[in-house]
Amino acid sequence: MIDTVVSVNLMVGETLKIKKNRLEPDYSKGCKRLCIVSGIYGDELQGQYICYETIRRIKKYYEDLTGIVDIYPSLNPMGLEAGVREIPGPELNMNELFPGSETGAMGEYAAYKVIKDIEGADFCLDVHGSDMYLCEIPQIRMNDDVEHAIMPYAEYLNTDMVWVHPSTQVQKGSLAYELNKIGVKCCVCESSYAYKIDQKYCNQIVDGIFALMKYMGIWKGETQEVRRPLVVHDSDMVYINSESSGIFIPNISVHDPVCENDIIGRVVNVITGSVEEVIKSPIKGMITGVREYPAIEEGSLLARIVGIS
Repeated sequence: MIDTVVSVNLMVGETLKIKKNRLEPDYSKGCKRLCIVSGIYGDELQGQYICYETIRRIKKYYEDLTGIVDIYPSLNPMGLEAGVREIPGPELNMNELFPGSETGAMGEYAAYKVIKDIEGADFCLDVHGSDMYLCEIPQIRMNDDVEHAIMPYAEYLNTDMVWVHPSTQVQKGSLAYELNKIGVKCCVCESSYAYKIDQKYCNQIVDGIFALMKYMGIWKGETQEVRRPLVVHDSDMVYINSESSGIFIPNISVHDPVCENDIIGRVVNVITGSVEEVIKSPIKGMITGVREYPAIEEGSLLARIVGIS
């Protein structure tokens, strides 16, 4: 059943509408409820395919559904239409507006209505891509103050990595932060990069969603065996930043193993034809993120490496 969660009248006769698709069995009273949310940033398209494919698979084997799945494909439909991260017009980052306000402006009101609609769910997965600058491996992100509550769910989501962040560094106002605050278990999924749908990565996450559904008692059908994620904390992650400006030409891709002093790329000067900087790995590890947009300035993030002993 498709339902309109938010409806706000805009200028020139337009209407902002945020919709969800509720999939549930005939008798759903007392069932577990999973929410899948995407499209907070309009340039992150991975979630569009993940929502589509999850709905398609459920509808194909609807008799195997034993709980409620609410899917919100686009929380920022105007941003998705314009291909921008923020809410167009006020240029607001929607992921800073939660829990919102019933009497607030458009963005705050939409955030409020979304939170109220998700409230009471057993678990929520907030699906993101990366931005246009960095390609990332499929990963779950969560705060360390909810690690013990979220990890049993995250381990089923078939990602390559679970990254646990210190709660002291987390900015309030994100959907995941505010849902956890009101007792709805929530984590963030990230993969690939903006303006692209990587079907391989997306299908990997969808397989994980069905494994999670089975763990929650929402699905009785067959599921794929999921991979065991590498669990890392901030102290395990090394950031590689450029010390010069130019064009970054990488030698590596995400998932690649590297040893200390391996060359992972070069920064070149396109007018002189010279190499400005040779980028080497400071540790032995695995590439979890690599610069996708090649034009860089001094200080630009080029890669992230997780240490592996």
